[in-house]
Amino acid sequence: MANHLDLEEQEQLDQLKHFWAQYGNWITWVLIVVLGGFASWNGFQYWQRTQAVQAAALYDEVERMALSADSDKTIRAFEEMKARFGSTVYAQQAGLLASKTAEVAGNSQASLTALTWVAEKGADKGYAGVAKLRLASALIAQKSYDLAEKALQGLDADFEPLAQDRRGDIYAIQGKKTEAIAAYKAAYGMFDGRSDYRRLVEVKLNALGVHVDATLSKTIVEAAK
Repeated sequence: MANHLDLEEQEQLDQLKHFWAQYGNWITWVLIVVLGGFASWNGFQYWQRTQAVQAAALYDEVERMALSADSDKTIRAFEEMKARFGSTVYAQQAGLLASKTAEVAGNSQASLTALTWVAEKGADKGYAGVAKLRLASALIAQKSYDLAEKALQGLDADFEPLAQDRRGDIYAIQGKKTEAIAAYKAAYGMFDGRSDYRRLVEVKLNALGVHVDATLSKTIVEAAK
């Protein structure tokens, strides 16, 4: 009986040796790839966490400079943020903050530069949308109407009502009454009925000679759907 078991064990061992001789290298490489990928993933996660912590600390510095109303230092801190952590949301937040600080300080070019970067390079579409709307408003103030219209392109649907309102402003300033009314109507129809923005757009339509009564309001809203 013992010899029989010994023979079975020897046969199983021989089979295992044969299997390992045939597939051992392949199994080893698969394990190396799997374990290497796992280690790389953990390393990437650690790197992301480290980047986020460092970016948050630098954003605090940008915020501190902005609160001190020091436009030059705020811009420099933002430039460092772009260079080191340009792919993070913190960089976009810093850009919007730096732009506002520069605008208040009268440095319109620095403000436009920061907004343009957030609008074109930012990873988060929400912050990029805010930057595009602010950029359009700043360009309208500078009478750069073509550039303002260009800035409004490519916005997400959530921002489209505000974009149409800005387009209405551009057309109204240029004396393009028909185009302005069309843009304002589009904005009016997209805004929620309880929105303060809709009431503001209604005032703009009134100024162009369009009285928005209940019937017209319903027609505009239906057309925007």
